[in-house]
Amino acid sequence: MNRRRPRRVPDGTRSRQPPHATSRGGRGQLRLIGGEFRRRKLPIPDSPGLRPTPDRVRETLFNWLALDIGGRRVLDLYAGTGALGLEALSRGASQTTFVESTAPVAKALEANIATLGAAGHVVVAPVERFLATPPSRFDLVFLDPPFRQGLAAKTCLDLELGDWLAPDAVIYVETEHELAWSPPAPWRLHREIVAGDSHGRLFRRQSEAG
Repeated sequence: MNRRRPRRVPDGTRSRQPPHATSRGGRGQLRLIGGEFRRRKLPIPDSPGLRPTPDRVRETLFNWLALDIGGRRVLDLYAGTGALGLEALSRGASQTTFVESTAPVAKALEANIATLGAAGHVVVAPVERFLATPPSRFDLVFLDPPFRQGLAAKTCLDLELGDWLAPDAVIYVETEHELAWSPPAPWRLHREIVAGDSHGRLFRRQSEAG
């Protein structure tokens, strides 16, 4: 969802980005940092606390994911600006489904997908309601819920039990740094990063054959 207070980037310095990197029109901007749409700047709406995941954090994450993006089906939950899902499309994902419950934010994301001509689809619904629909399996999932609302563990469990994940799916989960929670049993922690108020964890799902 990317609704955050300022946080520290991986080298321990505080990001200089304000909550909204303002443009001349008074709206924020999202800058894609790699792949086909590298350096493209997209407008994001004024919405309380809404901003892209900082460039340095995204760069670290997508370095980890370098071999796990091309041709993959991606699900971006609590999408917000869509920074993670759009970055995946820029780097060769076959398609991304974005789930965002706030209508103006979802509308702006739809417009940005159209501007890029990317293979993205926006579902305007609460994540819990979306995950209660008939599932479709995804290879890569981004999960960045609003902090301190107790959403991460339940959403992860719904993904696993609801049959939304490919056997060898990769899942990135970002939570408040102090949150203690356990992932579903088939998930194995691969990498993690602490950045200010957030703790990002990258999991690989262990298939039954693995």
